[in-house]
Amino acid sequence: MPALLNINDKDFDAKLARLTHRQSENLSDISGDVANIIADVRRDGDKALYYFTQKFDGFTLNDDNLRVSQSEIDDALNKVSDDQLSALKMAANRIAAYHERQRPDDALWVDDDGVTLGWRWGAVDAVGIYVPGGKASYPSSVLMNAIPAKVAGVPRIAMVVPTPNNVMNPLVLAAAHISGVSEIFRIGGAHAVAALAYGTKNITAVDKIVGPGNAFVAEAKRQIFGRVGIDTIAGPSEILVVSDDKNNPSWIAADLLSQSEHDPDAQSIFITDNGDYANHVCRAIEEQLNGHSRADIARTAWENNGSVIIVNKLDEAPQIINKIAPEHLELAVDNPESLMENIRHAGAIFMGRHSPEAIGDYIAGPNHVLPTSGVARFASGLSTLDFMKRTSIIGCNAESLANIGPAADILAQGEGLESHGRSISIRLEQLNESPK
Repeated sequence: MPALLNINDKDFDAKLARLTHRQSENLSDISGDVANIIADVRRDGDKALYYFTQKFDGFTLNDDNLRVSQSEIDDALNKVSDDQLSALKMAANRIAAYHERQRPDDALWVDDDGVTLGWRWGAVDAVGIYVPGGKASYPSSVLMNAIPAKVAGVPRIAMVVPTPNNVMNPLVLAAAHISGVSEIFRIGGAHAVAALAYGTKNITAVDKIVGPGNAFVAEAKRQIFGRVGIDTIAGPSEILVVSDDKNNPSWIAADLLSQSEHDPDAQSIFITDNGDYANHVCRAIEEQLNGHSRADIARTAWENNGSVIIVNKLDEAPQIINKIAPEHLELAVDNPESLMENIRHAGAIFMGRHSPEAIGDYIAGPNHVLPTSGVARFASGLSTLDFMKRTSIIGCNAESLANIGPAADILAQGEGLESHGRSISIRLEQLNESPK
């Protein structure tokens, strides 16, 4: 059964702490295995990729079929229905429009001392996108990872996707085509991450790797960080729903199960100020689980990781939310803005009764790659900025160097860095010797 917490319980804080510090997967348990896989790929290149693909995905991979061909992409587009293609394009357009607004501006100015200062933004040269393809296929993940990179101006986007038994969802290939992915490789797991990071004969290394995956993928991203950039080390999906008793209990039940059906380790938390209403929602969850296509997964997640929290009034919810820092937060109340004013930590906030989290997964526009496991305390969801880097600009002429250089020389001498100071003072000396 899901955990039941009441804010009036004497041990509420202790229970909440256990709720917020759960760790469903211990990455250290697999760190050695992942390190060995990465080492094999670095040493043996494509040969290692072919070995691990046979071992984990059950089919033979070689130089001829490692990369998905254009004919396979064209064939996938023909298999996708007009309605599906239209929905993908609508989602792509909305995601692109949202992320276009995140593009930063360059800046250049001269300050009061005459120093030219500023910054310039530019895209990274190549991005690798990991797309899950094991338990489920997610064309939405393709859109959410590739489109911001494209908007940022990344010229090369390489996608890896596992294809167990060499079967691939046509929607995934269609989404890649729509998103402007440059190349697609039918590999997954830690070995795919290693290939993107270090390169092989057939796969050119990238500068940054983004996208969700299982524990092996997460650990591989952790280990290759520094060689390349990564987005985040994602944990299981999470949702926190705040609701009064005016919502149809079936709506809230579906919202909570929308995360539970992802993975047995997913977490769904429900906060309300009405205990009877909470019971109605729990009964609605049981009703929806009967005959659910992913009942085993959703029930395991709800019963093992689900929580119901009863508060005296919904104004108490923000203090709990800030401690949990959920990935997805729904405020299914009349005036969500009043609650949002006091919420500091959440990956994405869904406002009002008609904003289910799933609308953000697919079509709203903001990115659905969001911080999990409380990381929203210090991190944000994927954005256009994640595919760009900022270069500082500094320019002194003789006059401005004379204005600020002496102070820099003093600081350099204080740090015992002789040549640092000399590189400044030697210029100042020449300036002082110059005829006025």
